[in-house]
Amino acid sequence: MIGSTAAQPALRCFLTSRDGGERLAEQPSPQPRQALLDDTGLPRLMVNTERRFQTVEGFGGAFTEAAAVTWLRLGPAQRDAVMRDCFDPAHGHGYTLCRVHMNSCDFALGNYAHASTPGDTELSGFSIERDRRALLPMIQAAQRVAGPALKLLVSPWSPPAWMKSNDNMNDGGRLNPEHRRAWARCYVRFIEAYASHGVPVWGVSVQNEPQARQRWDSCLYTAEEERDFVRDFLGPELAAAGLGRVRIVVWDHNRDAMVERASVIYADPEAAKYVWGTGFHWYGENHFDHVQLVHDAWPDKRLLFTEGCQEGGPHHGSWELGERYARSMINDLNRWTVGWIDWNLMLDPHGGPNHVGNFCSAPILADTTLDTLHHQSSYWYIGHLARFVRPGARRVLCAATKEALEATAFVNPDASLAIVAMNRTEQPIRFALRADGHAYDTELPPRAIATYVVGSAARTA
Repeated sequence: MIGSTAAQPALRCFLTSRDGGERLAEQPSPQPRQALLDDTGLPRLMVNTERRFQTVEGFGGAFTEAAAVTWLRLGPAQRDAVMRDCFDPAHGHGYTLCRVHMNSCDFALGNYAHASTPGDTELSGFSIERDRRALLPMIQAAQRVAGPALKLLVSPWSPPAWMKSNDNMNDGGRLNPEHRRAWARCYVRFIEAYASHGVPVWGVSVQNEPQARQRWDSCLYTAEEERDFVRDFLGPELAAAGLGRVRIVVWDHNRDAMVERASVIYADPEAAKYVWGTGFHWYGENHFDHVQLVHDAWPDKRLLFTEGCQEGGPHHGSWELGERYARSMINDLNRWTVGWIDWNLMLDPHGGPNHVGNFCSAPILADTTLDTLHHQSSYWYIGHLARFVRPGARRVLCAATKEALEATAFVNPDASLAIVAMNRTEQPIRFALRADGHAYDTELPPRAIATYVVGSAARTA
């Protein structure tokens, strides 16, 4: 805590702005005020570190086959640069919480399953050989940079086609009831196989977007079907295999229906006992209030943002892209979310590869022909939180007197304070920043984001 009786501590400022060209660039320290004056006429941003809330698990992105294949096509120096930019805890974003797909997803080079033999309910042919081509090499490279702090969430987009009602990994369909146990055992086999390659699994979600019938890899679950699968199959199979430590995340879909889904699953104590928390995405309407509602109703369960990206192509040079990320991160974190996972860590200049042409943006786009990297605005905006808010940080009370000043604040395990403020308007916002009895004058340029740091968590850009 920054005590009011101590000398005025130095406040470091790191800025990213559309018009000034700054990218996580350190600025001159904001000027301290000698007194807390209410009659300055300035908007105020107040931080009180005595009031503390959830503990942060971390930030990160997704290892997809598309990202991994793109990464492998780069030269050695650029592959190292991607790892440094994403995972280096001193010179990059320091990602520690990431996601990977079990079986194929749309950002794979085609449909595939680890248990591909029809009728193989004993999983005698189960194999992750496909993952050894690109996914595991990329994850292992990230481990070498991030260290043991790297946590991995595993999500399936579809069971093998032969386990489903439509006999197809794409176009929705449902898990056949007679194959629920075999499918639950696939999670166990996947976790064990990854562990044998030195990659521990931190958690699993039941199904990516269980209400979306997509032309790519997808599978539909009602809330009752997801509840019953967790209660009767997935939870018990993980426990029986000695994997009860692996966290189970339910829903893994948009904020709009997360309250309904949680209401059904958490109402069953036998299902709820296996569930660590609710995962959610940002597609569709924002519904930030639903994140708060789930916390208020079930405060013992965690909230985790598991996927978000800008759809419809790569969006080269878009500034709104970064602002969308930071707005979601600030609002979700202010409503008890403990971690935030972006979608693809990187993609090619077309926003792929994607086996059904569902091209999207990513924070890093790599031109493998020219062996160059292009960092989108989303990369820099994510960094304002990921670089300065470390695993184990506690969110603290933070409020602004002006709605256009969007902000959040955290105390890190090393006792440093990180305050993130964003201005999405076309006008600069001059304001007084007040933290634990100390005050500073500062100004946030138009279309900009800043992180203010007191203490040792201030990192290199």
